[in-house]
Amino acid sequence: MTEKRNVILVTDGDLIARRTLEVAAQNVGARCISMSAGNPTRLSGQELVELIKSAAHDPVVVMFDDKGKEGQGLGEKALLEVYNHPDINILGVLAVASNSFCCDGAKVDVSVLKSGDLISGPVNKFGKATKRRLLQGDTVEILNDLDVPVIVGIGDIGKMEGADDYHYGARVTTRALHEIIERSGFNSAGSVREGSPQGASGSGEKH
Repeated sequence: MTEKRNVILVTDGDLIARRTLEVAAQNVGARCISMSAGNPTRLSGQELVELIKSAAHDPVVVMFDDKGKEGQGLGEKALLEVYNHPDINILGVLAVASNSFCCDGAKVDVSVLKSGDLISGPVNKFGKATKRRLLQGDTVEILNDLDVPVIVGIGDIGKMEGADDYHYGARVTTRALHEIIERSGFNSAGSVREGSPQGASGSGEKH
């Protein structure tokens, strides 16, 4: 029986996001699949699954990007393939805000402000609180159909008016990844703790 790999999905994939996620993943003890970067996503879901399986340890951070395409773009298609794969266990999603208003947006459980503080609602691309009910982004609408332990909203990764600069530790993205890991119940031994959203169900399978 194949042991499932524990994965964090990220709805962004440009160059700055990649470099920022590489730093942030290292900060929280995760592995970032750098080859998943692309604007839009270039690899298929199956190709990404193979890269995830080859990662040295969990959790594994994977990027998906639609480049603002309306409807289901390449990023969303690949994301669904990874989400539905039987060997993958999703710990949570980092939902990235943008200027895109073509879609309905996604409901988040919590968001990280550019200051690093948490709020219960969405943020905009600058990492600031917004009065909107849903987080607006290029590759986020599909998240409403996923059964995952936690969705954390964040501004434009690596930017947010310099607050998330990877040269200075990718502070905001690091905080967001840490929040997903904590809320999902994942521990450093590579398993999900009992009593966590996934541990309570016993399987962590999608519905």
